[in-house]
Amino acid sequence: MRYRPVASLCVAALAAAVLQVPAAVPAGAVPSVADGCTATPASSGGATAREIAGIVQRAKAELDLRAVQFRAADGREVVTGAVGESRSGEPATPAMHFRAGSVGIVYLGIVLLQLAEEGRVRLDDPVSRWLPDLPDGDRITLKMLGTSTSGLHDYVTDPVFVKELSADPNRRWTPEELVGISTRHPLWYPPGTDWSYSHANFVLLGAALEKITGTRLDRLLQERVMGPAGLRQTRNGYTPAIPQPVLHAFTEDSEGLYVDSTYWNPSWTTAPGAVLTMDVCDLARSARAVGAGELLSPASYRLQLEPGTVGLGHATVNCPASVCLRQTRDAHFGVGVIVLDGWVMTNPSFFGYAAVQAYLPDERLAIAVSTTTGPRAPQGNTAETVAQRISAALVPDRPLTPFPR
Repeated sequence: MRYRPVASLCVAALAAAVLQVPAAVPAGAVPSVADGCTATPASSGGATAREIAGIVQRAKAELDLRAVQFRAADGREVVTGAVGESRSGEPATPAMHFRAGSVGIVYLGIVLLQLAEEGRVRLDDPVSRWLPDLPDGDRITLKMLGTSTSGLHDYVTDPVFVKELSADPNRRWTPEELVGISTRHPLWYPPGTDWSYSHANFVLLGAALEKITGTRLDRLLQERVMGPAGLRQTRNGYTPAIPQPVLHAFTEDSEGLYVDSTYWNPSWTTAPGAVLTMDVCDLARSARAVGAGELLSPASYRLQLEPGTVGLGHATVNCPASVCLRQTRDAHFGVGVIVLDGWVMTNPSFFGYAAVQAYLPDERLAIAVSTTTGPRAPQGNTAETVAQRISAALVPDRPLTPFPR
């Protein structure tokens, strides 16, 4: 379920780090995090690892990718690696940190379900209980935010927002500005009656979780998700900074120039405190923690995957089929996650970065891919294409498939 591009800019919820930058570190970067991710040694990888490395190399050339980081694990490491360059003359490595986008909204959904398990909230509680100034907040529930069934417009499709973002990608956006753009539009449909993706849902959910717990969102996600899942390379912050080593991204700017977009401001992508950076080993670990339900009770895990969205997503007089996308048993949105032919996944993309974390519970298989793009790369999430090809090699009878458009 790919989130729509803003003009030529790929979008999804994204990342940054909160550490302070010392003078010796390049602007926008922060010191390195210890115990980084390493590539599978050539002497120990075996035939499967070599096959996947070949698939990645061919995809890099075919799709005009600057770099690809990849990892597959099925309870043990199958292969970890990286090909291409971060910047000219600087080889990409698996330890390089990248923006991890909509992985953050997955974590918001997990925290919401944890709080419901603990009896601190009910999923059907109206958002107005914590966010009284939200228009229609008495009709929109916490669950509707987590499942993207609120009816709120997606601000990234607003023409004025697109123009302003393209003109100044370094601008810092506030949650109030972003939600205000969405609420200037009428609801697509009565809350809870249809499905349409909106970044505003997760900006609001982050704000509500802070009010419910009295804990700043970055700390809340660290305490309840990243810490318990063992994500040591994942950072969650409020600035465009990224921990060293950094995988640089490049994309086309508003003047049509191919430029370094690594430190463009991700503040518009999701709730402050839920913007993430990580390495590809953490992305694979995250895929397993989420896809296997490690952070939830069995009942909450089932609800995460099947929250009642199947059957929603149908065009109406007010909502075109391109917005209200059909949700089926084989391809639907859960609570912050995508369920696709049995895989549990998410697929962030943003300003030259793209990634996929995917987990197939039946096979205990995690696939993680991060890509950066060259000037002739195709539109859309190129990491998803690479992940699909890796999955076809590892589980040919259950490959990861594109979401129906």
